[in-house]
Amino acid sequence: MISKTTIDNVYETARLEEVIGDFVQLKKSGSNFKGLSPFSDERTPSFMVSPVKQIWKDFSSGKGGNVVAFLMEHEHFSYPEAIRYLAKKYNIEIEETEQSDEQKEQANERESMYLVSEYASKQYMDTLWNTELGKAIGLSYFKERGFTDETIKKFGLGYNLDQWDAFTKSALSDGYKLEYLSKTGLTIVKEHAGGETRKFDRFKGRVMFPIHSISGRVLGFGGRILTNDKKAAKYLNSPESEIYHKSKVLYGIYYSKQAIAKEDNCFLVEGYTDVIQMNQRGIENVVASSGTALTPEQIRLINRLTKNITVLFDGDAAGLRASLRGIDLILEQGMNVKVCSFPEGEDPDSFAKNNAYEDVVLYLEENAKDFIQFKTSLLAKEAADDPIKRADTVRDIVNSIAKIPDRIQKEIYIQECAKIMQISEEVLYNTLAQIDKKEVYEANKKQKQEQKAFEVVKNKTVVEKIDVQFELERKIIELLLLYGSQKQEFEDIVLKESKNGDLELEPEVVEAKVYEKIYLDLQEDEIELSNENFKNIYYRLIEKLNTSEKFSVKLFLSELDQETVEEVSSILMEEERYVLHDWERKDIYPKDKNNSVAQLVSETILTLRCNLIKGRIANLQKDTEAKTENEEVLEEIINYLQLNKLLHAKLNRVLS
Repeated sequence: MISKTTIDNVYETARLEEVIGDFVQLKKSGSNFKGLSPFSDERTPSFMVSPVKQIWKDFSSGKGGNVVAFLMEHEHFSYPEAIRYLAKKYNIEIEETEQSDEQKEQANERESMYLVSEYASKQYMDTLWNTELGKAIGLSYFKERGFTDETIKKFGLGYNLDQWDAFTKSALSDGYKLEYLSKTGLTIVKEHAGGETRKFDRFKGRVMFPIHSISGRVLGFGGRILTNDKKAAKYLNSPESEIYHKSKVLYGIYYSKQAIAKEDNCFLVEGYTDVIQMNQRGIENVVASSGTALTPEQIRLINRLTKNITVLFDGDAAGLRASLRGIDLILEQGMNVKVCSFPEGEDPDSFAKNNAYEDVVLYLEENAKDFIQFKTSLLAKEAADDPIKRADTVRDIVNSIAKIPDRIQKEIYIQECAKIMQISEEVLYNTLAQIDKKEVYEANKKQKQEQKAFEVVKNKTVVEKIDVQFELERKIIELLLLYGSQKQEFEDIVLKESKNGDLELEPEVVEAKVYEKIYLDLQEDEIELSNENFKNIYYRLIEKLNTSEKFSVKLFLSELDQETVEEVSSILMEEERYVLHDWERKDIYPKDKNNSVAQLVSETILTLRCNLIKGRIANLQKDTEAKTENEEVLEEIINYLQLNKLLHAKLNRVLS
């Protein structure tokens, strides 16, 4: 168990914007930060982070919460794992207890797979550094590649012995279940006739490259064979699993995320050793697609850190042509693409190994071409003097330009392409228009199909009315969270009878804290919140505000379960939705709530009273229909109507 003092220390120290900044590129927006949602595919930022409130809200998916909630949602951490991650990031001492067999038994499947993967990574490293065979075979290989001890340790490189079940035996003897060794792909299990089960190490006799998530969790492995066995694959990856999806992972992203955001550029390479060698040379903003074709999910992972990608190719022409498809995918995501190829026979690994840092940087600066220059020059060479091939080349390039969302960029690229290919801009614009027309036709066709499906269910759709009571109770929670401990002057109203016998409201100025005002007013009217979630949050807030010398939203959230944290964050960040629209740039200046807190509180309480009176009148009217003698009920209705009129007058509203 982690002590409460340690948890409080973590919450006090952790800065939400710093933690999320490791995963999402954030830009200042007033007192907040905004960025692209890490939970959905979008091009316009809808993800808001409030450093003041230390909460975040993703308006595209509806998710929100505090720093721990983000890690649990984004990285699928358990609560203790999120606390440990933050403690490690901020160098906070934390008591780590060894897991008992019973605790291992209770861990859920996903957590168990992470535990097994972490264990495997440590075992492979231990074998590499602390066994004779590991040092003689594995370590020697990495040294031959030019990797230093520091680099090998940094990337967690390891070795698995060339024995059928060396790793599996070790894991089983240390209490890890065969079920999870199999599900992570570390062990291959085969059932034989007679019920015999045989177990083999998947990565037998291979040097190991752990593949990390953006937060540093081990998701899977890449293993390279060191023998000349033609039947065995040179590189072998972990199979797809609950925690490892090749299409959503980039090798090296954990080590490069900060450099990518800082340099505002990401170098994309093909292999593990390309990433490691360039990182060792001092160029850290590098990732690899781990031997798979580039996917939209991988591009979006980079897009959260930077809008700029430089794709690095080796000198192999066949590989260049195949990789151009990946560039089109990057363009579709609205990103800026540059391409750099190395001299024939060289790749990022060898070039970084054989050249000084300054020379590598200079080469990349001088040879990184805009994608359109690179593609036109490459395809133009292939087309040569063949008119048909030349026409196909132009069409191919315009197809790529058509994928760019930004119209200004499209126009600039068309002009550039016209110069390089020596063809009129008009022809290129016409070709682009044809492609756009076809895409519009396909989009309309799809929309019509969706419209038909919508028509079927349209009549079943029920328009929901706004729940006024719900919104008012939500507003009370918001006021308590934001201003609960603030002292304000309230113009209170006291109901009195005039000389004529009429009811009237008499103003009376009182000074009180916001939470005291809300609590006493609700108590006086014997009002209880009807929503169970709000009621629970309300009483916890009143207790906290009443007993704490200094109320902290951050610490209050740390004591709630994650479902309530999301609810509270959603309430606190509701107003931030409008910040996304940049009203001030349109000369619209929203009113600052801090200037009218007392008025806001009073209006909310008064509106709540009006709503409850309205409900009470409706119930009494039902009673009059059911009774023959209803003079008392009618008199009560008249009194409530008179009170309702007075309250609406106080609110400066016309009574409907």
